Amino acid sequence: MEQLKPYSVSWGFTKKLAFRFFFLFFILYVFFNPNGFFPYYDAVYEFYIDPFRQLIPWIGKNILQLADEATDHPTGSGDTLFAYVILFFIAATSLVGCLIWTVADRSRKSYNTLWYWLCVVVRFYLALTMLSYGFYKVYKLQFPFPGPGTLLEPYGQSSPMRLAWTFMGYSKGYNYFTGFGEVFSGFFLLFRRTTTMGALLALVVAGNVMAINFFFDVPVKLLSSMLVLMSLFLLAKDIKRLINFLVLNKTAEPSDISIPKFKRRWMNISLIVIKYTALAFVFYSAISGGIQGLKEYGDDAVKAPLFGIYNVETFVKNNDTIPPLKTDALRWDKLIVSWPGSASVKMMDESFNYYAFEPDTVTKKIMMYSYADTTKKSVLTYSMPEKNIMLLRGRWQQDSVTIKMKQFNINNFLLVNRGFHWVSEYPYNQ
Repeated sequence: MEQLKPYSVSWGFTKKLAFRFFFLFFILYVFFNPNGFFPYYDAVYEFYIDPFRQLIPWIGKNILQLADEATDHPTGSGDTLFAYVILFFIAATSLVGCLIWTVADRSRKSYNTLWYWLCVVVRFYLALTMLSYGFYKVYKLQFPFPGPGTLLEPYGQSSPMRLAWTFMGYSKGYNYFTGFGEVFSGFFLLFRRTTTMGALLALVVAGNVMAINFFFDVPVKLLSSMLVLMSLFLLAKDIKRLINFLVLNKTAEPSDISIPKFKRRWMNISLIVIKYTALAFVFYSAISGGIQGLKEYGDDAVKAPLFGIYNVETFVKNNDTIPPLKTDALRWDKLIVSWPGSASVKMMDESFNYYAFEPDTVTKKIMMYSYADTTKKSVLTYSMPEKNIMLLRGRWQQDSVTIKMKQFNINNFLLVNRGFHWVSEYPYNQ
């Protein structure tokens, strides 16, 4: 492979040292956190990550002296103890590797070609991540509109993350705004000529995501911080040009975007074919997956059977009508059906209980059971004698019950019906 002639100059010691560290750091990070970097990479990841599932807990226990065991358990969180110990392992390995590399390769003047290919890996990893998250926002799949349970939940009982999800999920327009920002930054990063533009946009967008993750306690702090670091890394070579243009009002010379070439022409052509084939696959997967996601769980997807909020008007247990006392932790106050297969019951004392909820619209029967004990299942029959009225009859746990409920119109919530106003004579800050 030919060297990059425009950059074939001697690097200083500090620059070479920093490059060696970041080369190892970013390559190892992608290795341990593929994040959909390659199509169908998950199967390969599961093959090679298994030995580290024993090594990482050992490092946490014996080297870091952690009180808790850093085990790999998929919970939906990206900030597990296992993830933090992996990051420590990556940083420590990169530091040791950097020192060994520095001693073994003292005579090297520069790493122009290797630097170029590292930038390719970083910008494609960053680009595909931004595209993935961006399309999820454009299709509004990451942040659904607040469901019945969320609409009933007091602000004070909401976690910071739920508050952020509700804020984002309320507005389709804001999802478009942030989503297209991520999509455009990812798109620009796919090409050499627009890499700086893409990295600048990614820095702003990923920086905002990182701020939300930190200040609303969203457990994706490590990934979002890495996206910011990758954006800064891609901008590092143009830092003087950017300062001249943006700060000092001086002429900024064009950036050299030449690439290393293989001596054999077919290899260069093959790289181009592989690149654009992979990009076509990525965009096809994102678009088709988004359309399918809209049908299955988007805001306009088919709602769960019996979807809605039902206020309990009368609650009869073992032929006794139970009065609606606010101190009663056993009498139902509301039945909330938000998602297929699950429901929650708000009790009179404001507590919530969550259940598997399996209605059969043909037989008019509902099977409900606690997630903590799936062996104790209650079967209730339901009927709709009047509009918006539902009657439940059957055995609830150990008791016979008859429950009369009236469906609440979700459109009566101010958050749902307020809408958008061009003209506001007074702030409407309810």
